Amino acid sequence: MTKNLNWGIIGLGNIAHSFATYFDQPFGDIYAAGSRDLEKAQTFANEFNIPHAYGSYEDLLADKKIDIVYIATPHNYHIETILAALNAGKHVLSEKAITMTSAELKQATDLAEEKGLILQEAMTVYHMPLYQKIIEIAEENKLGKLKMVQASFGSFKEPDPTNRFFNPNLAGGALLDIGVYALSFVRQFMTATPEITGSAMNLFESGVDESETISLRNANDEMANVSLTFRAKMPKMGIVAYEGGYFTVYDYPRANKATLVFTDGSVKEIIAGHSKQAMNYEIKDVQDMVSGELDPKPFLEKTVDVMSIMTQAREQWNYKYPFEK
Repeated sequence: MTKNLNWGIIGLGNIAHSFATYFDQPFGDIYAAGSRDLEKAQTFANEFNIPHAYGSYEDLLADKKIDIVYIATPHNYHIETILAALNAGKHVLSEKAITMTSAELKQATDLAEEKGLILQEAMTVYHMPLYQKIIEIAEENKLGKLKMVQASFGSFKEPDPTNRFFNPNLAGGALLDIGVYALSFVRQFMTATPEITGSAMNLFESGVDESETISLRNANDEMANVSLTFRAKMPKMGIVAYEGGYFTVYDYPRANKATLVFTDGSVKEIIAGHSKQAMNYEIKDVQDMVSGELDPKPFLEKTVDVMSIMTQAREQWNYKYPFEK
């Protein structure tokens, strides 16, 4: 990498605080923080020793010294900010879910391609060293074909219709919030684009999706099941089953450890990477994409597939938010 890359942050909530707290890149700096409230931007910038604070997204995007924009607004605002950033000539790392629908994502990817810019989703699953290690170990131990992937994610939320998790005007609901993690875990291992073979959803009283199950299959006869809920605690657990053994991964969004159980019952523990460095892995990968050292296409293709699944599922449920046409 020939130069340090300057990052700008748009949206200064909890996830942006985590991003700034763990940011530790030898070839990157957080150069600016942007909010629609200048005082909030200045407070954030002071907390993290960021040299520039902007009281509008437009002002931040107009700064020619910013190379990459990290978007941490609520996901129903992502598309407008992504398009504005790309039109300003900035590479983009957007929090999940990257957009609301496949149509929005295509609009964004088409513009990124036209502008020659990098667009990526901040999905830790795609960047944790553990997952490449699992695939390598499966090949080294001749575990054979992938047969099944399972992913569960249950996060008990207090049933308050006014908070963002259950607020339809803020695109609340389980699918776009926690489902994107589970589906990304599944897609990380499936070797071809999956299609939905069945799904079911329960609504919360406020009108957002509270719980769902989704079954998938691809052209290579690999199958997957995803179970999600906002109203019960379940482990963030993933299982990746090959003919010759299966891997179990707990806390899979930022996992650094897995257990391999062979068909004869013998067990092997796999450790790779560090959970606390999850955001840095994705930051580094995006910087490597910008510098031409890493191909962005495989990452974006998985993001496109996951968004397609979520879009298909919502269409099957005839489920739209109040602000969607």
